[in-house]
Amino acid sequence: MHSSLQLVLILLAVAVLVAAVARALRLPTMLGYLVTGIAIGPFALGWIPDSEEARYLAEFGVVFLMFSIGLEFSLARLMTMRMTVFGFGGAQVLLTIAITVLIAWLLDLSFLTALALGGIMSMSSTAIVSKMFAERLEIQTPHGRHIFGALLFQDLAVVPLLILIPAFARESDSMAADLSFAMLKAVVVLGFLLFVGQRIMRPWFQWVAGRKSPELFTLNLLLFTLGLAFLTESAGLSLALGAFLAGMLISETEYRYQVEDDIKPFRDVLLGLFFVTIGMRLDPMLVVVQWHNVLLLLLAIVVGKGLLVAGIALAFRNARPTAVRTALGLAQAGEFGFVLLAQAADLKVLGAEITQPVLAAMVLSMLIAPLIINRLDVLTRLLAGSEWAGKAKEVHDIALKTFGKTKHVIVCGYGRSGQNLARLLEAEGITFVALDADPERIRAVVASGASVVYGDASRREVLVAAGLSRAQAVVVTYSDLASSMAILRHVRELRPDLPVVVRTIDDTHIDALKAAGAAEVVSEVMEGSLMLASHALMLLGVPLTQVLKRIRDVRETRYAMMRGFFRGASDADDELDQHAQPRLHTVLITQGAAAAGHTLNELALDDLLVEVVAIRRQGITGVDPQPDARIQVSDVLVLRGAADGLAAAEFRVLQG
Repeated sequence: MHSSLQLVLILLAVAVLVAAVARALRLPTMLGYLVTGIAIGPFALGWIPDSEEARYLAEFGVVFLMFSIGLEFSLARLMTMRMTVFGFGGAQVLLTIAITVLIAWLLDLSFLTALALGGIMSMSSTAIVSKMFAERLEIQTPHGRHIFGALLFQDLAVVPLLILIPAFARESDSMAADLSFAMLKAVVVLGFLLFVGQRIMRPWFQWVAGRKSPELFTLNLLLFTLGLAFLTESAGLSLALGAFLAGMLISETEYRYQVEDDIKPFRDVLLGLFFVTIGMRLDPMLVVVQWHNVLLLLLAIVVGKGLLVAGIALAFRNARPTAVRTALGLAQAGEFGFVLLAQAADLKVLGAEITQPVLAAMVLSMLIAPLIINRLDVLTRLLAGSEWAGKAKEVHDIALKTFGKTKHVIVCGYGRSGQNLARLLEAEGITFVALDADPERIRAVVASGASVVYGDASRREVLVAAGLSRAQAVVVTYSDLASSMAILRHVRELRPDLPVVVRTIDDTHIDALKAAGAAEVVSEVMEGSLMLASHALMLLGVPLTQVLKRIRDVRETRYAMMRGFFRGASDADDELDQHAQPRLHTVLITQGAAAAGHTLNELALDDLLVEVVAIRRQGITGVDPQPDARIQVSDVLVLRGAADGLAAAEFRVLQG
């Protein structure tokens, strides 16, 4: 018999190992947790018993997952994607459920069993798909938008399914009355929370935030989330539904991003525990006995659902390659499928003879998913033939738009930065053509008459069609290193004399972009700092000419004066690669320090990719010291470099 501490230690040790291995293999940790649950569960090694207490604790992982999903459901976002979400996504979920119910009826299964299986089969993995498509830079492609529209509707569809399955599961002669009462309760609770809860919640969160205590804010967030989950469970609904509503309520406030950061550690840890408990339900021996059923269900999830999705995509007038890519992206089971499976198993809707092969097929489909997505291009060519026809039309449209244009500017990306640049170019009478890979934006812009066409600027043929040979400049207005490097490579091959201006978020990749051929690299963080400094200097009485000279000097040295920063607790910004980001660090030279009496050149800190940007001695700071500068006791060295290099440099300076 295990003690509670032993169980926690086993889970923590396994979690650390699984996370490390998954990171090394570039796989979602969720798959590792599933496999781990199978290995340490009661049907294999038996390290952890499948107890009700463990399942109830794991359910909180689902609570926080649903809360995170709720944070994404702003009404504005749903309205902008309504055709994709409710049209394509709705058709995918409803038709999957309908076909599953029909097949189950032919197999003489009950309607409730069929409904549960249909809901389970209709789900795809948001965690796997979103991670891999983001890495492939395909979220804004036509197939990417259809995939994420379907995933968004699947997340929405979980809510009514979590209500319907328990209502149908109650054995009663008055099923219709019970179901109607359950739906009425859901409507009343939802209405109260959405209309009354919003009016109470916003002022309360404002009051809590006004106390300026991170601990109080986090405690209040947990109270609010778990309180609504408890309220909906008490009303006969589910914990997850209350958490989803809590997320929706907060998504409409100014605290959304702060809340998302605060809740993430709780969500990830408890969600990992949930997937471990799901894996513990799988009996490998029973799966081996029923291997033929597992194989049939796996084919139903991957091939059957894939064919259905492809057919729906074609019905929505997508090109054949787009339909195939969309189908391959959604051809796996999903996290919420496990939630529905666990609920159905607990309610005895699905017996072990069905639960075991379904669970095995779901896990296998998710293990296969990364392999399919990584080979998306190859599989699309095999299944849909060449995509050249679609690409040729895209290039033809661009060539028509740019026909006759010379000395124009090619603007890569027509987001906010691209649109602001276009307005300034128009004001100066400079012609341009903008390339953007967001079809929804293109549709919205075309009506205004702007010179914008659909196209991926990182492709060689698209740049050629946009008149690269006749252009006078290229401007990359979005911050995407892979795409920017591809554009620079094509320009260097075709027009090495053509200046390219590249936008980036921070100074992490400035040197790499300059080395690749960028004439100018504009860093948002650095330029924002420059503008802030220029206004402050002028208000302090520094002449305008001196301010402009200072700004010019900073830009000419690639922001050398401003690169690196002293890190603080408030610098946890997801947009910055904090590990690679140059930082500043100070080291006091004490009596007996290894560096005392040595020159900077003798320390050889360059080997660690660290430089000494200043030496402070007797209250006077010397900036950009020379290599022969000799270090004295009581000097303060200001070092700049990445975190690992700074740690090694401090050790060398103090201890040798």
